[in-house]
Amino acid sequence: MQGTKAMLPELDAIGAAATVRATEVMIAPPATLLSPISDRNLPISLGGQDCHEKHAGPHTGDISAEMLKDAGADYVILGHSERRTDYNEKSEDVCDKVEAAWEAGLTAVVCLGETLRQREAKNTLDIIGAQLALSVPDGATAENLVIAYEPVWAIGTGLVPNTQQIGEVHDFMRAKLATRFGAQTANGTRLLYGGSVKAANAAEIFAVSNVDGALVGGASLKAADFLPIIEALSTQAQAA
Repeated sequence: MQGTKAMLPELDAIGAAATVRATEVMIAPPATLLSPISDRNLPISLGGQDCHEKHAGPHTGDISAEMLKDAGADYVILGHSERRTDYNEKSEDVCDKVEAAWEAGLTAVVCLGETLRQREAKNTLDIIGAQLALSVPDGATAENLVIAYEPVWAIGTGLVPNTQQIGEVHDFMRAKLATRFGAQTANGTRLLYGGSVKAANAAEIFAVSNVDGALVGGASLKAADFLPIIEALSTQAQAA
């Protein structure tokens, strides 16, 4: 819940820099800004922050996947930890929303993550495995699915898992996708890391096995903070 039209110049700066970077940049602004940003024809992809599982109906205050697509979105973030916590969304709810997103022609960015208590209880992989299995419907492809690992305890706290911990989860997710959907889909599906990603740690995170990008929160609000992260990913992509 960040952003008004006053922030559009920040997006112009991000768009200008994105034209010369060897990576895809996607911004998921509030739904109120999707159309104004789309009208600017910036070289960045757009996404929604959530969608309803129904196409239409008496759901005051909600937004459908079709509405997001109509406003210029190509992606939608689903199952974010704040939605799971604040609105008690279950993985089965996320799965329904993913199916709605696919039907509307959107790529779903499905978020998975454990709490600090679950991490300390050494249940991380069990939690991630269950969320992955229940949140992603059959029919996933490398084109319609992106997975984002966001440890809940690292979001906005400044805490970041070490590279070994990140790599363990990302390797695990890739293997689980391969078992269920086959190697081609698994290898093509982008796996993002999210949780206190910033310029100072981006390059180290992007060098971790099976980390294909980042789901960036607070550091995406200003071009000066976000552009170094894009640059770090672009450098890693060119070196790969």
